[in-house]
Amino acid sequence: MRSLATDMPTVQTEPTHEPADEQIEFRRSSPIVEWLPLVFLPLIVLLTRNDLQPWVFMWLLAAAIFAGCKWLSFYAARGAARQAGWKRSVAFLFLWPGMNAREFLSTTAVATRVTLREWSVAVAKTMFGAALIWIVVRRVPEPLLAAWVGMLGLILLLHFGIFHLLSAAWRSAGVCAEPIMQKPLQSRSLSEFWGKRWNLGFRQLSYAWIFKPLRKKGGVALATLCAFLASGLIHDLVISVPARGGYGLPTAYFMIQGIGVLVERSPFGTRLGLAKGIAGWTWMALFTAGPAYWLFHPWFAMRVMLPFLRAIGAAC
Repeated sequence: MRSLATDMPTVQTEPTHEPADEQIEFRRSSPIVEWLPLVFLPLIVLLTRNDLQPWVFMWLLAAAIFAGCKWLSFYAARGAARQAGWKRSVAFLFLWPGMNAREFLSTTAVATRVTLREWSVAVAKTMFGAALIWIVVRRVPEPLLAAWVGMLGLILLLHFGIFHLLSAAWRSAGVCAEPIMQKPLQSRSLSEFWGKRWNLGFRQLSYAWIFKPLRKKGGVALATLCAFLASGLIHDLVISVPARGGYGLPTAYFMIQGIGVLVERSPFGTRLGLAKGIAGWTWMALFTAGPAYWLFHPWFAMRVMLPFLRAIGAAC
């Protein structure tokens, strides 16, 4: 959804997870048609910055970037879209948050079975996220902490809850739409967390459009760093720009993740066992949770998230 090294031991292995894209088709006959929405839509929203409340501007900007990425993945898989038909294409564009267009549009891919337990877990996560937002937040006296609780609730409600329910619904209908969150707390390494379990929608895009091309030209370390850098810049755009503060902190957060991944894969990290077992899980937890304060910094929490929570009746 990435790595960094300056004067660090040579990276020995490539990312352990190649999304089944080789699952993204690359017929780039018209780069303008391909990239225009991702450039044009956010620019339009940026022009409205001074006319909108920060939280409204944030959601519109996030939606614009999301729509541009959706189109980018859809356009790359337009051959599969023609075979799938317009209904499946509309469903991918508007009714599914994932970015693996070819998989979703495939008429031959076999969807994994959805169990009653999976339905129950998805519903529970949705309800827990909603409870954090509309019950717990208003009982937290400290505003900054309340905003962070609300952000946690929002992630649980959307990414882990509603998006999982959508995945279950599509797979029950025979469509290959795996959850974009794959039990990230079960990761046994930082590489596994970012490469296989956290927000696979962005992971698939960054792999296909950033990591894979740059790996051939500059090697694994550079390609990984650039993928993390892109993620950081996007988060800065959606988090720091609406907040008008905290610039660079989300980017720094993701570059720290990159450093952690490269160290983990280095000979030094291999000797310490940072890519497996308890040591790997601890390494992952320290790097993802430790600097999270930089990702969702106080400027964003107080100027964007707290007003949003008040607007939806979650905070006083």
